[in-house]
Amino acid sequence: MDIGFSEEQELLRETARKFLEAECSSGFVRERMATAEAVTHTFWRQLAEQGWLGIVYPEADGGSGLGLVDLVVLMEEMGRRVMPGPFFSTVLLGGAAIAEAGSSAQRREWLPPIAAGAAKAALAWTEPALRWDAAGITLAARETAGGFTLSGSKLFVGDAHLADIMVIAARTRDGTTMEDGVTLFLAPKDTPGIGVSVLPTIDETRKLCEVRLDRAEFPASALLGELHQGWTPLSRVVTRATVALCAEMCGAAQQVLDMTVEYAKLRVAFGRPIGSYQGVKHQAADMLVAIENAKSLTYYAAWAVDRGEDEAPLAAAMAKAAASDMARRVAGTGIQLHGGIGMTWEHDLQLYFKRAKASEVAFGDATWHRERVAQLMSP
Repeated sequence: MDIGFSEEQELLRETARKFLEAECSSGFVRERMATAEAVTHTFWRQLAEQGWLGIVYPEADGGSGLGLVDLVVLMEEMGRRVMPGPFFSTVLLGGAAIAEAGSSAQRREWLPPIAAGAAKAALAWTEPALRWDAAGITLAARETAGGFTLSGSKLFVGDAHLADIMVIAARTRDGTTMEDGVTLFLAPKDTPGIGVSVLPTIDETRKLCEVRLDRAEFPASALLGELHQGWTPLSRVVTRATVALCAEMCGAAQQVLDMTVEYAKLRVAFGRPIGSYQGVKHQAADMLVAIENAKSLTYYAAWAVDRGEDEAPLAAAMAKAAASDMARRVAGTGIQLHGGIGMTWEHDLQLYFKRAKASEVAFGDATWHRERVAQLMSP
């Protein structure tokens, strides 16, 4: 494993940082939090012009053909700015599922518009039980003469209210394992029988939705991938998205640390900057150690995924377990070291704390992933 980033990746980092500092200020984030869209048409078009909406899609499908390590670099910078909007749900979930499981015709229909900023996507797979494995998919797809009918609900679907195309995971049969019998369906936004409502959540920079299906009919052509075999491509999508989320969490935590260190240099108490006190220094050092540990695990997981290593799912679970604990602890410590001002709405730390809490449980919290690590380690 090459533990250093390439010159091209460092250039991507520099470009992303400059762009996001200019176009994604905390004022912009706060403004978009108050809207249902959480993104502007201009900003979304700019992301497309940067090539980021298709960064990991094959060049044949309108993308840049880069790997997860490249995306990790970008996600860190997005995390530093708490970038709002449906980038994650579109690029890493809905669009990624089409790229992973779609036929050539389905990829041609949807991936170029996504990469160009002309379409948004979402992935509906979690349900009220909120399990992150195949056992959590219980929504039944009833086979009919012309295809399938779906009735039920999906919860915590990222940006479903904005999606032009949605990928829905349903159970088409009771197989010998929970993984057998999961099927993916493509649902354009005008599909009859589908209703979407935005849920109130702690992190308003990203919208989570409930998707209700009331005898929604899907033709056979709506199948994404093979019948009953949707869990394998879905699990690969989720693994990559989990690693990308870890990278974003690391970037956000690094920004919290930078803000805290800068404040500790300026805030004076008892005639000295608070950063000169041992208690503050040690807590800042603990924040740095936790961040660097999570970064190392995230970088390795991204490398393992790009290389197709057998231990990639294990590496992703280790990274998410570490990142979930780290993000919550770093954000909380940052607020503590800022004192009273850190608890105010006017200070930006609350944006990072809310994102940390939301990301902590997304795709499974630390407890979930520690159990997954134990299972994957078992012979």
